[in-house]
Amino acid sequence: MARNIRRARIGAGIALATTAVLALTACSGAADASAGGGDSAVDAASATSVADFGTFADLEAAAKAEGQLNVIALPRDWANYGEILDLFAEKYPEITINEASPDVSSAEEIQAAETNQGLDTAPDVFDLGLTVALQNTDVFAPYKVETWDDIPDALKEPTGLFVGDYGGYMSIGYDSSKFDAPESLDDLKSADYKGAVAINGDPTQAGAAFAAVGLATVQSDGTLDDFQPGIDFFSELQKAGNLLKVDVTTATVTSGETPVVFDWDYLNASHVADNENWKVVVLDGTGYAGYYNQAINKDAPNPAAARLWQEFLYSDEVQNLWLKGGARPARMEAMTEAGTIDSDLAAALPEVPAETVVPTEEQSTNAGTLLGEKWAAAVQ
Repeated sequence: MARNIRRARIGAGIALATTAVLALTACSGAADASAGGGDSAVDAASATSVADFGTFADLEAAAKAEGQLNVIALPRDWANYGEILDLFAEKYPEITINEASPDVSSAEEIQAAETNQGLDTAPDVFDLGLTVALQNTDVFAPYKVETWDDIPDALKEPTGLFVGDYGGYMSIGYDSSKFDAPESLDDLKSADYKGAVAINGDPTQAGAAFAAVGLATVQSDGTLDDFQPGIDFFSELQKAGNLLKVDVTTATVTSGETPVVFDWDYLNASHVADNENWKVVVLDGTGYAGYYNQAINKDAPNPAAARLWQEFLYSDEVQNLWLKGGARPARMEAMTEAGTIDSDLAAALPEVPAETVVPTEEQSTNAGTLLGEKWAAAVQ
């Protein structure tokens, strides 16, 4: 995978160079179901593109025949997933979406696939942080969506085992009725933040929490080659009595249980709807950006529906729905060039640091190993 950029200046799309735009004609209804070319006996589980089904209409027909789609770890208030799920259900009423365990971590998604292997309850698709994706490629089926060429090389595994879809910047959300805006990490170590600072999950399992340690690393004059400075920061936060070991949800933010939260900017921003005093800051200095990745379970009980879901997520319509949720879609640069991006939503994105880092595969893997070895002891 060509994720070899260590430090990059990245604009609103958090993207690197991308290639020419592909028109998603099949999704817009241009595919002719009577055109032939489809094989009713196609093995959906081995299909690596729409071409293996024949036409896009053949893929749709195969997915409708299965009639089910099993998703996991998709909170409806996460990056606009609620609207996205509802749109798929509206577009394909013949396919029942089974939403399981919306609040579990990336690692727990993989565990669910292993626990339910061979059962019709196993997840068909995954939404994963990069570190967990890198650790579990043997669980995924390769697939390239029709808009594959629009996705920057830096965001996709070359065979389509996993592909970045939406991303953002690690930020700090806070209840402004209780706290002033933090200007640096050191502010969070003060007695003013006693028992107040939370991260979204366990960094050995959850992508958002992993990124919080990454941000703490680069904001502490470290580099993504060594997450130790970030681990040290949260260890100091724990020793000061400021670190909250509470899983962050909309409910914990609304109730005030987690009044200061490290999380992706688009997730922190969503809490404003439930707490009018909630504000979000992306710290000056080096910013930390990252994408979540889509993948198909190689043992998906509904393999055609899993592939149709991937095509749906990378369509113009849904890429703009990520943008509506405050996230930056993977195809943003190509869609901007093609004039298919929602320009008003794009213009509403917050300003971000000029200097931004995105971890490479090697950096993510090494950081995951280090966190596995040292995190628990650091914050006990």
